[in-house]
Amino acid sequence: MKVDFHVHSTASDGTYAPDELIEMAKNENIEVISITDHDTIDGIKTLKVKEIKFIPGLEISAEFPSTLHILGYGFDVNDENLNKALDMLKKYRLERNKIILEKIQRHGFNITMEELIEEAKGKHIGRPHFASLLVKKGYVESLKEAFEKYLKKGALFYENKKRLNMDESIELISNAGGIAVMAHPYQTNLEGEELEKLVKKLVSYGLKGIEVYYSKHTPQMIEEYERLAEKYNLVKTAGSDFHGKNTPDIKLGMEVEKEKIERFLEALNLE
Repeated sequence: MKVDFHVHSTASDGTYAPDELIEMAKNENIEVISITDHDTIDGIKTLKVKEIKFIPGLEISAEFPSTLHILGYGFDVNDENLNKALDMLKKYRLERNKIILEKIQRHGFNITMEELIEEAKGKHIGRPHFASLLVKKGYVESLKEAFEKYLKKGALFYENKKRLNMDESIELISNAGGIAVMAHPYQTNLEGEELEKLVKKLVSYGLKGIEVYYSKHTPQMIEEYERLAEKYNLVKTAGSDFHGKNTPDIKLGMEVEKEKIERFLEALNLE
């Protein structure tokens, strides 16, 4: 079964618009897709989808020493509390963009907010737009170099963003009628007992699933995450983390046995 429950659009840091992603999914014979932009549902609120099963999605960056992302599925896109929280995060993103731009300008690079707005084509401004301008202006040779030298976490121009607490992230999704899922567990930099402790804590907050099948998971990782899912009665999900041209090594769509994700499909009333 070909699905993809982890895809990013131009509403956050992807390079294809939501409607373009839907058309691409149709062409790739993907049966079910979810667009899961970072801390926003702006790209899917008015999206009309036909001829393919579509699940409203979201990826929230939770406060954590390393990286912890919580995916949300099947929630009410008009939920008041969810929208208020996401609007707050949007305001913080605007402030973050200003700080990153100030760092770039202090370094002597000639980039303006007007150019960023033009580069984003009216969409949410993110690090890929900074990176694209750095390439266009000849400050770096590639998007990869822009991130490695200047924009990745810990790099010269990086600025941390506002994050919700773990329990807040899960609660927002759950209270909006959605299913909260732990994204790409390896990015927490935890494994074994330490990872299990984290999963157990997240379950106590209302976590319902784990992204077991992911474009960069090794067979060993998958085995560990399947074990955790079974032990804590969590649904298993599958996602590529496709960002379009920003992730040229990742293709849209994940081939997975239907039985592996059947409980997740049932929870979303897709059976």
